[in-house]
Amino acid sequence: MADTVLSMARSMVGGAVSKAASAAADEMSLLMGVRKDIWFIKDELETMQAFLVAAEEMEKDLLLKVWAKQVRDLSYNIEDCLGEFMVHVASQSLSRQLLKLKDRHRIAMQIRDLRSRVEEVSSRNTRYNLIDKNQVLAKAFDERESCMEDIRNQSGSNIDEAELVGFSKPKEELIKLLDVHATNGPAQVVCVVGMGGLGKTTLTRKVYESIKNFSCRAWITVSQSFVRMDLLKVLIKELFGNEALKKQLEGGAVREENLATYLRKELLEKRYFVVLDDLWNLDDWKWIRSVAFPSGNSKSSRIMITTRNVGLAEECTLESSRSLVYHHEPLKTDDAINLLLSKTRKTKEDMKNVKGMKEIVTKIVKKSGRLPLAILTIGGMLATRVIDEWQSIYDQIPLELEGNRSLEAMRKMVTLSYNHLPSHLKLCFLYLSIFPEDFEIKRRRIVDKWIAEGFVIAGFGVSVEDIGNSYFKDLINRSMIQPARVNIEGTVKSCRVHDIVRDVMISISRDENFACSAWDNLTNIRGENFRHVADQGSKCQNKSMDWNHVRSLTLFAERPMELAHSVCSPDFRMLRTLDLENARFEITQKDMKTIGLLRHLKYVNVRHDWDSYVYKIPRSIGKLQGLQTLDMRNCFIPSLPTEITKLQSLRSLRCTKQSARKNLYVYYPWVYFQSIVCMPFLFTSLFSRDQRMECHMAWTGRLSNSVGVRVPRGINNLKALEVLESVDIQRTSRKAVKELGELVKLRKLSVTIGRSKEKSKILCESIEKLTSLCSLDLEVDYISQRSGASLKCLHSISSIPPLLRKLRLVGIIGEMPGWFGDLGNLVKIQLKYNNMTDGAKSMNTLGALPKLQHLIIGWEFHVGDKLVFRADTFRKLKQLDIYETSARDQQIELIFEEDTSPDLENINIRFFMLESGITGIKHLPSLKEISLGSCHKVARLGELKREVDEHPNNPLLRLNEACSEYDLDHAVQAEEGTESSLQSEPAASTQSRHSQAPRGSDSEDDLR
Repeated sequence: MADTVLSMARSMVGGAVSKAASAAADEMSLLMGVRKDIWFIKDELETMQAFLVAAEEMEKDLLLKVWAKQVRDLSYNIEDCLGEFMVHVASQSLSRQLLKLKDRHRIAMQIRDLRSRVEEVSSRNTRYNLIDKNQVLAKAFDERESCMEDIRNQSGSNIDEAELVGFSKPKEELIKLLDVHATNGPAQVVCVVGMGGLGKTTLTRKVYESIKNFSCRAWITVSQSFVRMDLLKVLIKELFGNEALKKQLEGGAVREENLATYLRKELLEKRYFVVLDDLWNLDDWKWIRSVAFPSGNSKSSRIMITTRNVGLAEECTLESSRSLVYHHEPLKTDDAINLLLSKTRKTKEDMKNVKGMKEIVTKIVKKSGRLPLAILTIGGMLATRVIDEWQSIYDQIPLELEGNRSLEAMRKMVTLSYNHLPSHLKLCFLYLSIFPEDFEIKRRRIVDKWIAEGFVIAGFGVSVEDIGNSYFKDLINRSMIQPARVNIEGTVKSCRVHDIVRDVMISISRDENFACSAWDNLTNIRGENFRHVADQGSKCQNKSMDWNHVRSLTLFAERPMELAHSVCSPDFRMLRTLDLENARFEITQKDMKTIGLLRHLKYVNVRHDWDSYVYKIPRSIGKLQGLQTLDMRNCFIPSLPTEITKLQSLRSLRCTKQSARKNLYVYYPWVYFQSIVCMPFLFTSLFSRDQRMECHMAWTGRLSNSVGVRVPRGINNLKALEVLESVDIQRTSRKAVKELGELVKLRKLSVTIGRSKEKSKILCESIEKLTSLCSLDLEVDYISQRSGASLKCLHSISSIPPLLRKLRLVGIIGEMPGWFGDLGNLVKIQLKYNNMTDGAKSMNTLGALPKLQHLIIGWEFHVGDKLVFRADTFRKLKQLDIYETSARDQQIELIFEEDTSPDLENINIRFFMLESGITGIKHLPSLKEISLGSCHKVARLGELKREVDEHPNNPLLRLNEACSEYDLDHAVQAEEGTESSLQSEPAASTQSRHSQAPRGSDSEDDLR
């Protein structure tokens, strides 16, 4: 009996094995067939992408537009399928492939289906004869030229109205820049730059009409596409008259070279003034400059160019010894309101007397971005409506842009700029539509997301970050986005999108199934497969949307999305970017638990300034082999898991802990007791979520005051890492600290130092090896300082990374390390709690740094009673921030000697007692502003005010409170009546290419 049972068992097992082997063989056969189909659809995808680039010129053809949409959707699906194949099949070993039969079978079926769809879409063109390339391109050219003419006509009709307000001062400034009274000197090129609708042509036309002291003049509209022969003919006719042109055209065939030679010969000894309106391409300018204008003219001739491209303007004026680029800015708010009132035939009295009118006028002016063309077109709509209807018209502007003829010029203006973008910039531009109206978009954030989405392709020898930053700069230069914050070096760190530009951008994104934003009234759209979704927590979700195809999810919501149980739901299996930075709901550990299921993730941003209950990075993070950016700042994570070292594509790793919560300071002993005694019962229902988190924090060392996290051994495996913050070396092993020196691509490193002198020494040895390092942040937390921890280990460093541009040191140093004098590329330095014993020597060393532009000193920076800026020091310094530099009972004096800091523009002082006052303001020729913040007092404030008033540069003395709150000796009480003048708005930023964007402190600059 036993033998029979054993025989039956063997037979059953043998049969099962045989069936499994047969199934595996079938799967392998299927897999081989799939690989052939993979090559087919990959080749088709390349062809589709090339077609879509070409089809951008043909979008006006209705049949072609429909077909291009179908091709685009199919290309998205192919990309998704190829991504699935790479994750679940191609990147796996044979043994793991056999364990994933279900995934492989699903992908195989998708590939077969896609191949048949590709063949059907391809045959559709033959059936309907969709493409006649020459005919469509000709039509597109005609429509583009017609569009340009419509925009110019509408702009021209607004010249007289626009001249009423806001153009007098720009006109004077531009005439001054032209220097029209000069009679001897080389010909010069002056560029007027700004976004479409700003009134560049209007301003230039007024200047052109007012200048008469040139022997010949010409106004030429260049446009995007022009015929060279025709342009030369128009130039001759405008400059020398119709008879001169007829004479040149006599005698049969006339070549381009003949007309060009005639122009150069006639203009050589003449003082000419030529306007080239609406120049788009650098190659066009180079041709016009070389062919039409003589190189030896010395009669102070002038060429004025209008363009939307800042980079083009700079290239055109490159040969000049001074800046000849005029940045035409939007109207001042008051001028914009006056222009709107004029267009609608209303007055300021109406604004005062009619309820709600002031509010709606303010909103309309903001919506218009203070662009004259936008104000006049919207004002034209309002002029025939009663004021009670203005709000409803305002609400409809996004939709009206698509169909209202009175707004057609605005829509065409934006669309024209969009169509002129290179294909790689179009995707980057449309991606900005996921952000809310008037949102400040950080450059670092958006560039990292572009990279994760595959919009940025690395070039040979150039990092993908540098290319992404060049894309951002290009969009700024083309006036598609507006600078919002500019750092001390003039680099744009964040941007905003003009409201009307954004409305058109959203319309294009919707038409192309590219992006969907919940706050833009898109909940009633059909069940399209949008690839990029931004959600604000709308209750009316579009439940017909296929979330399996969503590639990016950005939440600005007040509650989690109703479609998913978690922000890391498996419903989002194709997700590449997950951005929760601005989510306004609690993010819990449960939300992050399933993150390992989202295998395509390349960008994860859980940095959270709201309520975060994330205290652990799941070990499944190691499955995200394509992850490039991980930002988990302001969470409660004490350490990184070992699995983080498997992510060899990781370029940016930012993980900092929040400071211990206030209630933990109060109940610290109780929390610690919970963690020790109750740990076995920690995750039972007896404990609330807060208690569980607090116990976990105490158990893992989270209650330390350090903002850094423990880094595991093997961190040196992350060879692509460029940004790492913040490492707590006190709780990191010596081996891991040593491995930091092997991260040769590291550009930014942030570290908190504890009491271990041995680990501090190892860290210094690692820093010496990081030759690519541009930003270094070393901090000893206050609690560790009181226990004797310091930064004195820095004296052991023999050579500092040569590219270092930003340095932050928080902790006792004693004497300044000798290598400070070698910081030849340092631009910004922040020093705090340093207790420099050689105060005067330290200041001289800092003052000798050749590129230092921003100095921040605070809280016991040095021991002494004077802070002296001596002669011939700080030659490049532009901004000085001082806060609480010494003990409150000391007599501190801030002194600027003659011939110091010639470029210093801004002085910001807060939380600081200057009991001996400020001396030597008159020695700062570039000074623009002195700002005294809260908790600050200064001696002889009245004397300081008089010195500021007498300063030739007319700087501002800005106070946030009454004068008596700042004055130590109450000597300015008689001047209380002038308090308002002291509290004026800050002076404009130092002139730069983007003067409309304020400079920020740039405290989070990642130098990328």
